[in-house]
Amino acid sequence: MENAGYTTLTRQSGLKREMQVVANNIANAATTGFKQEGLLFSEYIIRSKGGDSLSMASARVAETSLSQGELTKTGNAFDLAIEGDGFFMVQTPDGNRLTRAGMFTPDAQGNLVTADGHPVLDLGEAPVFVPAGDGPVSIAPDGTISANGQPLGQIGIFAPTIPREMIREGSVLFRSEAGAEPVEDARVIQGFLEASNVDPISQLARMIEVQRAYEMGQSFMDAEDERIRTAMKTLIK
Repeated sequence: MENAGYTTLTRQSGLKREMQVVANNIANAATTGFKQEGLLFSEYIIRSKGGDSLSMASARVAETSLSQGELTKTGNAFDLAIEGDGFFMVQTPDGNRLTRAGMFTPDAQGNLVTADGHPVLDLGEAPVFVPAGDGPVSIAPDGTISANGQPLGQIGIFAPTIPREMIREGSVLFRSEAGAEPVEDARVIQGFLEASNVDPISQLARMIEVQRAYEMGQSFMDAEDERIRTAMKTLIK
């Protein structure tokens, strides 16, 4: 394969991956707490033994948009949304993870958990316990949980130490390899959920652009293949 073919192939590979990212965004447009993802393209140079340079395309870095999603009122006491920066921290079998999906409920043991059963953690990274039968529960903007005027605990709000190094796991969980720190200026809103921050219209438009770019690259590769075949036939004659 000639240099033009190698360059186009790397671009096609990146476009295919971007199509998968865009499709995943659209599929999660209605997922509570989902954060839109994008793909960054970059150039890298390969130098041959003869000293020639070949420009290649790389699309290996995913970038997550942390912009605020719309807050939707549910009225449920344990539905929580964060206004501002920060994440809830939950305990999973693979370790602590960050999330903006605040659809919580007490389990049979009284621990506040996610829809997947992951315990929600307090500022000390311990499970939040909500005793049954203590009356209506109120949750203050700083995350303090109270029943009948008595404080029971405080839901922790955390921010990743290095946001760009967060790794997405599934739809709404993130792993922060560099750790996370408590956030002081975030605001917890009881009875609300944060919707996905995906803009379906712009993502559909981007999907069309990626599809057209991919088709253009495929047409170029087909033309190059035909040119090489014709040249080989000419040489053989």
